[in-house]
Amino acid sequence: MGIEIERKFLVNLDKWFPPDNGLVYRQGYIYTISGNTVRVRIVGAQGYLTLKGKTKGQTRSEFEYSIPVEEAEEMLQTLCDRPFIEKIRYKILVGNLTWEVDEFLGENKGLTMAEVELTEENQDIILPEWIGEEVTDDLRYYNSYLVNNPFSQWRT
Repeated sequence: MGIEIERKFLVNLDKWFPPDNGLVYRQGYIYTISGNTVRVRIVGAQGYLTLKGKTKGQTRSEFEYSIPVEEAEEMLQTLCDRPFIEKIRYKILVGNLTWEVDEFLGENKGLTMAEVELTEENQDIILPEWIGEEVTDDLRYYNSYLVNNPFSQWRT
């Protein structure tokens, strides 16, 4: 079984300076119910179909499959809820962990989040200086939530 153990954080934009290695991600959700999701994603010229289970703590089941980009595009256009999640993802190595920082675009512009995948829930991590508040347990920051509740519509 595929397992994902992940922690999420807001990024302190006063201390964040994006590198030049960002890739554009576009993704949509076919199915989201009771914490389970089916997602279609395009990164560059590659498509992906991902199934995720309900999160328990920081852990959830995850199965990801490469699919032809043409099929991913057709799924996005015909099967997925709108708006799509669009973002630029930066990968940054800190110690022995790779942080993924997502700068959201479109309806979620203004939101920048960082996540790090772990090998165990209680793993010690070094927080880079640009890390802000932890939002691992806040469902509002799940991409599947942001589809129907875009960041641009939140009241702060």
